[in-house]
Amino acid sequence: MAIYEALLPELAMEAATTRKFLERLPEDKLEFKPHEKSMALGRLAGHIAEMMGWGTTTLQTDQLDFAPAGGPPFQPLVATSREQLLGEFDKGVASFRETLPKTSDQDFMKPWTLLSGGTVFFTMPRLTVIRSMVLNHIIHHRGQLGVYYRMNNVPVPSSYGPSADERPV
Repeated sequence: MAIYEALLPELAMEAATTRKFLERLPEDKLEFKPHEKSMALGRLAGHIAEMMGWGTTTLQTDQLDFAPAGGPPFQPLVATSREQLLGEFDKGVASFRETLPKTSDQDFMKPWTLLSGGTVFFTMPRLTVIRSMVLNHIIHHRGQLGVYYRMNNVPVPSSYGPSADERPV
């Protein structure tokens, strides 16, 4: 089995679960923060949505510099509406899903580097980046989003089993 064949079902499952969370975005709470050090809800949701596109970036490049010298810095996605958020998410999922089968096992093992202003944060095989900095990272922030939702009385979708709001009858 090729590596991409093992990743496709995981991508499908995580994308479907993540989309359920994003579909519940309370548009009237985009500035909500549970703490002064926390991201605003609109930024957190935007961050989750933009990460699917990072899968494609990881597979099609050797590195990403969030603040390249002499170039424009990365512009983070901040959700302004549910429609905008889901559009960006769906575009990222489609691109990632299309790119995975075009990636050879050998290419999954090539190193990929994340930088900021030329400073290296890490260099890892692309496969590790896909699993840790894309899929697992989305899962991590999806958990945070669930807390934001709970604090705002938004029903929390189930992820890997029922949530308190979605228990089987």
